[in-house]
Amino acid sequence: MRILIVEDERRVASVVTRALRENAYDVDLADTGEKAIELATQGPYDTILLDVRLPGLNGIQVCRHLRAARIDTPILMLTARTLVEQRVEGLDAGADDYLTKPFAIAELLARVRALVRRKQSSSSERIVRYADIELDRHQRRATRADRTISLTTKEFALLEFLMSRAPDPVPRSEIIEHVWDMRFDPNTNLVEVYINRLRQKLSENGGSKLIHTIHGVGYCLRSME
Repeated sequence: MRILIVEDERRVASVVTRALRENAYDVDLADTGEKAIELATQGPYDTILLDVRLPGLNGIQVCRHLRAARIDTPILMLTARTLVEQRVEGLDAGADDYLTKPFAIAELLARVRALVRRKQSSSSERIVRYADIELDRHQRRATRADRTISLTTKEFALLEFLMSRAPDPVPRSEIIEHVWDMRFDPNTNLVEVYINRLRQKLSENGGSKLIHTIHGVGYCLRSME
């Protein structure tokens, strides 16, 4: 699951990011409204945690912009505001829920889980398919030709991202940005290591090759049949 945190307070962003990653979420971070819009439109994300007070565009404006752009990702507003009318303003702008600062991490995680479940139960994209691969995003289960494939969290996220773009090539830089962290070292060979692991798992029992290297670009998931 991929979460976008939009928060300019470094301490809050650090605590929330760490808690989400410890619970197997992949996290991207934006510290301005403009950056939030840029990342959210590139998506997809399962939930957006959006602070109201941001430099430049504030959270209300960001929320309205995303909804106007038909981005339906669940949005949890993080706000220091306590007045009912101020919370209503966020909900009317298109937010799905709100959480008042200071908040308990346990409650934040519970609200994130609820929003993710709500999206998955109403989304036709709970099951993602390409060729003979099927991903159940809710159960975190992958199968190929009805054979269950055991994947780690990162392997699942990598396969999910490649499937979302198939059969188009995906630049290595985008894989690093979306599957790992935006601050991830671009010189590491970890992407290649995970691609090789995923290839091996997908090709077990004689399965045809689906992940292809596009030299000078990155990788693509493509059936050659």
